[in-house]
Amino acid sequence: MTDQHVLHDISQAIPETDDVTVDDLSDDLLASDQPQVLRGLAADWPAVKHGLESADRIIDYLQEYDSNNVVTAMVAPPEAAGRIFYNQDMTAFNFKFRRVALREALQQIHSQINLPSSPTLYVGSTNVDHWLPGFREQNDLPIGHLDPLVSIWVGNQTRVAAHFDFPSNIACVVAGHRRIILFPPEQLPNLYVGPLHFTPAGQPISLVDFHAPDYDQFPKFREAVENARMSVLAPGDAIVIPSMWWHHLEGLDAFNVLVNYWWRSSPAYMGSPLSVLQHAILGLRDLPDAQRRRWRELFDFYVFDPDPENFKHIPEAARGVLNPVDERTAAHIRKMLRDKLL
Repeated sequence: MTDQHVLHDISQAIPETDDVTVDDLSDDLLASDQPQVLRGLAADWPAVKHGLESADRIIDYLQEYDSNNVVTAMVAPPEAAGRIFYNQDMTAFNFKFRRVALREALQQIHSQINLPSSPTLYVGSTNVDHWLPGFREQNDLPIGHLDPLVSIWVGNQTRVAAHFDFPSNIACVVAGHRRIILFPPEQLPNLYVGPLHFTPAGQPISLVDFHAPDYDQFPKFREAVENARMSVLAPGDAIVIPSMWWHHLEGLDAFNVLVNYWWRSSPAYMGSPLSVLQHAILGLRDLPDAQRRRWRELFDFYVFDPDPENFKHIPEAARGVLNPVDERTAAHIRKMLRDKLL
């Protein structure tokens, strides 16, 4: 194992601009398949301004909106060094889930700000409207037409391993600084991703320790690093992370707050592609090679490269799922799948 942080090997920065304001956010920018840092996008948020004053001020500000609903926090001992990960033999995690009031979580982080080595406390993916009602009246992006899920992330110095999200994402740093390392989707084979069924926070993650990359154990990771892009975001900065891009996030300060917006480019009733992947592993992966090849051809024909001309011989009213999927058709498919899986 080396003692070299992976950041020393990354030569590319994430493209950035400081010319975009909240009024300039366009659907084209948000739908781009390339990431972009938007410097100062949320600089006018009151929350950002309070965070720049002090940790005390932003904590007091957040508590003004606290709904008193209990949150789920990840808590790890000091030796975890902020890394949200597995235990040594990957039979469990290196942290515990703890149900706690948001107010208590904020105060606990605050009480440990000056400790040389503090336990990790991380409140991730917490719905803003449910836990901090009214916060978005003064701290928001004008993208309601995308029907985003808006979440807040609060913690001390934490490291979230590289993972991907299916929804597109714009994340705004409210307090502290965040180092973000991105990898294009095609770097999947070089990231040494862990289990699909057992993950710290729902998404499969890279098993490489970015603070000490073991290139003997993970040799292909060198190629991933050659294609990586990295930036450090300050309070008020934002980043657009397109769907399926791998991202590693690190909170650099003793108190960090981030608000992000996730949205889909397809209706929610169409379900989760990751569930489709797991179902495909169940039904297809272990078939004989010849059968898998035939199924790959079927998937190309019906899913990845469908041509409407191929189905014109079927009356439109009789095409079922071969027509564009609407909510009614999706409900029918889900019922059919449930019945077949029983």
